[in-house]
Amino acid sequence: IKHVLSLIERVANTESRVLITGENGTGKELVAKAIHKKSERADKELIEVNCAAIPNELIESELFGHEKGSFTGAAQKRIGKFEQANGSTLFLDEVGDMSLQAQAKVLRAIEEGVIERVGGNSKISVNVRILSATNKDLKHEIAEGNFREDLFHRLNVIPINVPPLRERKTDIPLLVKHFTNKICSQNKMPVKNFDDKAIK
Repeated sequence: IKHVLSLIERVANTESRVLITGENGTGKELVAKAIHKKSERADKELIEVNCAAIPNELIESELFGHEKGSFTGAAQKRIGKFEQANGSTLFLDEVGDMSLQAQAKVLRAIEEGVIERVGGNSKISVNVRILSATNKDLKHEIAEGNFREDLFHRLNVIPINVPPLRERKTDIPLLVKHFTNKICSQNKMPVKNFDDKAIK
C-alpha cells in the first residue's frame, strides 16, 4: 500500500491516464479519488461512471449525452459525463464491462479531444483527464475479443494495482484500530481494544 500511495503522489499532478486494477473491494475507487484530490483539477468535481451498472444501449448516452428526440424516450437534451467532466477528471469504473461500440467512441474522444452527443452532429471539445478501473484481466479480454487493444494502451499509461487484503495482512491491525476508533467516536463509546488473539 505504501507503493500504491507513492504512485498516487507521483502521478496525481500529471495529466497521465491511470488504469487501476484489483479485485472487488480492494479500494480502486479510493485510489481514483485520492489521485483527483491531489491533482491540479481538484477544485472541480470528480465525475464517476460505473460502466457495469449501465445497460449497453444507454452507455453512450451516459458518456456523451444526447439530443432531444434522438431516440425513444429522449424527451430532452442530456449532457453526458464527458461534458460534465470538462476541465476535470472522469473516472470510468469497471471499464472492462463497456460495450465495444462505446469503447470505440471513448478511444476517439481520447485521441481527438472531441465528442458528439447521440443524435447530434456538432463536435464538442472536451479537456478531460481519464482514470479507469477494472477487476478484469484486460489482456485476457483483448484475447477474447471483448476489449480493444488500442483503448487498453490509451488507458494503461500508468498502471496501479491494488492488492487484496490477504496479500497485506500486516494492514489488518491498522484497519481494526481505525474503524474501531471511528465507530466508538460516532457512538460516544469509550475506545475498545482488541487483543492479539482477536487480531489473529
